[in-house]
Amino acid sequence: MTALPRPTYGPGSRYTARAATTRPRPARHTDVAALTRLLTHRDLWLVRMLHEHRVLTTHQIASLAYTSLRSAQRRLRTLHRHAVLDSFRPLTQNGSAPEHYTLGPAGAALLAAHAGCDLADVGWRPSHTGRIAYSPSLGHDLGVNELLTHLAARTHTAADAGVALWLSEQSCARRWGDIVRPDAYAHWHSGGHLLPFFLEYDTGSQPLARVEAKLAGYAAFTSATSSSPALLIHTRTASRDQALRRRLAAPARELGLTIATSSADFTTSTPWGPWWSPLQPADTRRTTLTHLAARWTHLAPAAGLEPTDADTALTLPVPPISPTPTPNAGS
Repeated sequence: MTALPRPTYGPGSRYTARAATTRPRPARHTDVAALTRLLTHRDLWLVRMLHEHRVLTTHQIASLAYTSLRSAQRRLRTLHRHAVLDSFRPLTQNGSAPEHYTLGPAGAALLAAHAGCDLADVGWRPSHTGRIAYSPSLGHDLGVNELLTHLAARTHTAADAGVALWLSEQSCARRWGDIVRPDAYAHWHSGGHLLPFFLEYDTGSQPLARVEAKLAGYAAFTSATSSSPALLIHTRTASRDQALRRRLAAPARELGLTIATSSADFTTSTPWGPWWSPLQPADTRRTTLTHLAARWTHLAPAAGLEPTDADTALTLPVPPISPTPTPNAGS
């Protein structure tokens, strides 16, 4: 029997780690106090980003924070050498995967120091990187981060476009987990328009009925909070996209939800482009996120975004784009 090709994302994909190679970590971790003369504002931002989003590849970090891939690789190796970051590289069927970066032991200690809390409160353990490397959800998590990274990095080529807010699945669960648990929440802005949206990143591993069942939660969120973000559903293939659209059109209309769908067959590296199809009205023509924002004037950002007394430095949102690097500091 001829073996089926491995899918690009999701269960069974090349990102489902059968094994992972990890760079040797230093025998002794750099003292956190000694890092004060080494780390830049951009490095501290990256530590917070990896705490928020768990894993980012070299290319994702470079597109968000550096002017070139080479400069990103050089700086990331330095941070890895000081145990601020940890990394692994999954085995792939063909070629090689990029380096995948996670929070290292010194980075976790640094984060705890900045937040004025114990290391246990950061949620980091020595097994942190290994658990991510072999997680069955790694392909899904990387897909979510890839899509949002492209949207956030758009600001480098279009000054009036980009992502102003990006919350991870964990942050969404902390805020709204009793009602909805999206894969991400973000604010896309372009041309003076704002598109607040929840993201469901569908890899095809769940039955259509289970995806449909999630709509009731989003409708309950709209009713309970009097806020109305859009719901963007991104699928792996165009055929899955069409199947979902047929299944969700009627319940979305009945629940009054604002939904658009697309798939990896279209979005590639330009997810802001004309690849999204609204469910209502029934229209298969694809359009841009900016056009959706201009059309959906009734949208409003999700409630519960304002900082409260319960928030700490560990729970506040991280800017999706890094601060401007200090000249000659950490190339």
